[in-house]
Amino acid sequence: MKSPETLEERVDAVRAFTRFYTNLTGVLREGLLHTPYSLTEARVIFELAQRDATEIATLRRTLDIDSGYLSRILARFAADGLITKERSRTDARRQVIRLTGQGRAAFELLDTRSAEQFRTLLARLPEEEQRRLVTAMGTIRQILEGAPRAGAFVLRPLGPGDLGWVVYRHGVRYAEEYGWDETFEALVARIVADYVDHHDPQRENAWIAEVDGEPAGCVFCVKQDDTTAKLRLLLVEPRFRGMGIGSRLVEECIRFARRAGYREMVLWTNDVLVQARRIYERAGFELVEEEKHHSFGQDLVGQTWRRALAP
Repeated sequence: MKSPETLEERVDAVRAFTRFYTNLTGVLREGLLHTPYSLTEARVIFELAQRDATEIATLRRTLDIDSGYLSRILARFAADGLITKERSRTDARRQVIRLTGQGRAAFELLDTRSAEQFRTLLARLPEEEQRRLVTAMGTIRQILEGAPRAGAFVLRPLGPGDLGWVVYRHGVRYAEEYGWDETFEALVARIVADYVDHHDPQRENAWIAEVDGEPAGCVFCVKQDDTTAKLRLLLVEPRFRGMGIGSRLVEECIRFARRAGYREMVLWTNDVLVQARRIYERAGFELVEEEKHHSFGQDLVGQTWRRALAP
């Protein structure tokens, strides 16, 4: 899918998504989740269920709702026996709302049906797609709230399924970002197969970066010769960039190579990988050779980078 290039195209894309999502979840139907309540009424019930008693002023601020509209909703709820109203014990000018037993039952019905609706939606998706969806939703919320991106990630050794993930994500990412064809994915598959077939655990290693249990990046350290280690297959998923994952993966690779007794480390990349090259430069690598080539369906400039591993 082509990324919108202008502001108006982005506006259209956001509007199209909101229409899609409201249709998907059925929030515009007269009765939300086959109940007598509208979306707004259901939100009011949800907020009231979060605590024993809620001041009307607090409820209005939380929902950012017109006071007259909220008053009409609360009047209906009171007439239906869902809530009780009373004066605040600390300030008689303020009214406090409580859900009755009937109101709690209405909340339980809405909550159960809502959970089941999204459980059914997620169950149709593979587990990896479920994680991608939840992460994307978290990204949307962080951006719109202006919240800082969480900086927590961990590095771990390879586990079951990780090798396939490395090949798959390299193929997808480089196709989407640089237009590289399937021959690049085949190259990654050969590199991974060679790592498995000839793995020297004392002198070779690989790591997966994880964010909230989801793979976010990878790097491999392999033997080129007795004195030289080679850094390969550095990847950071776009939605996790800016967290320092790439630099941390390279740093771990260097540390391992130094402990394994290598005197230097090399890597091969292409000049179009600007972000990766910046990471290598910050890690102390120096560009030592460049060569034009046609690979992966593109005209490229290959680069060899090198750094010493002296303590």
